[in-house]
Amino acid sequence: MRGEAKKTEPVPLLDLKAQYRSLRDEVLPVIERVCEDQAFVLGSEVEAFENEVASYCGVDHAVGVSSGTDALLLSLMALDIGPGDEVLTSAFTFFATAGSVHRTGARVVLADIDPATFNIDPNRLEAGRSSRTRAVIPVHLFGRCAEMDAVLDVAERYNLAVIEDAAQAIGSELNKRRAGSFGDTGCFSFFPSKNLGAFGDGGMITAKDSALAHKIRIMRMHGETSKYHHELVGGCFRLDALQAAILRVKLRHLDAWSEARRRNAEEYHRLFAEAGLDEQEIQVPEIPSHRHIFNQYVIRVQRRDELMDHLRTQGVGCQIYYPIPIHLQACFRSLGYRQGDFPHSEKAAAEVLALPVFPEMTSEQRVRVVDCVREFYRS
Repeated sequence: MRGEAKKTEPVPLLDLKAQYRSLRDEVLPVIERVCEDQAFVLGSEVEAFENEVASYCGVDHAVGVSSGTDALLLSLMALDIGPGDEVLTSAFTFFATAGSVHRTGARVVLADIDPATFNIDPNRLEAGRSSRTRAVIPVHLFGRCAEMDAVLDVAERYNLAVIEDAAQAIGSELNKRRAGSFGDTGCFSFFPSKNLGAFGDGGMITAKDSALAHKIRIMRMHGETSKYHHELVGGCFRLDALQAAILRVKLRHLDAWSEARRRNAEEYHRLFAEAGLDEQEIQVPEIPSHRHIFNQYVIRVQRRDELMDHLRTQGVGCQIYYPIPIHLQACFRSLGYRQGDFPHSEKAAAEVLALPVFPEMTSEQRVRVVDCVREFYRS
């Protein structure tokens, strides 16, 4: 190693305060503008942000909604998915992916992941498909696009809708196309920890089809077409103007932040190689040729829980995404899955650990993280 940072220097998993300090002079005036206008729900700020996100993602339509979870739920509702239907998705993802399907009354059907990418394995989709299957939700986990060509091939052969769970992947690319531009809809989260994070909850749905986008816009306002006139049953899924105004400021910086995350990932690779840790002790994530935005930098390790305790004791932030795969969640016992049904997902849940990768990281902080990992395995 090239030297160690001070042992007492903490390294947070994410430093939103550092980001805010760099943006304070840009953000506060737009907050004041919205407060002066007293227009807090939808309106011109949301419309402008929708247009900017649509352009950024390379799609014709974007609809601001209340959260990434609501983006998934509203997409399913707009596609008329409900009781009697089945939806295919990944066994290794955040709960909202499967939870949103369950809330519609449809049945969640799971597929295992590719252990190298953590994304759904398209080769396993057909095994879970039935005559009741209506849609597939590929998840672009940790900021890396799923293998969308293969997913779309299965979807086209069986006439399945495709809902991209792109909550962690705004700006990620595959074959020069951005996340959210492949499926019928793309669902984004602006939870504060995302690469593009709001000052609270927020989400976006991207779509290519004008009629579907129009339906989503109506449904986010309780299905209202004019005041107190309802053609559809929707919900209260609106994006706040305040969050849209803040996100418009942040969007101008997003590419720089995502590139900084990728540079941090590349530097981690070099530092871990220099540390002499073998693949039995730590496996670093792949850095693909296409654009991976590294919402999380997730390693696989042996003795994961012990390492996590060690890092936290040393002041290094880390987190498990995710400790329990979907099929082993208590609320999904009724699906009938058992331990061993999705071995790659179960193995990932036992081995993964996310390390700090936020764009404001210093070289000293990166060295500190790697030194702490090396100390654990070499002490």
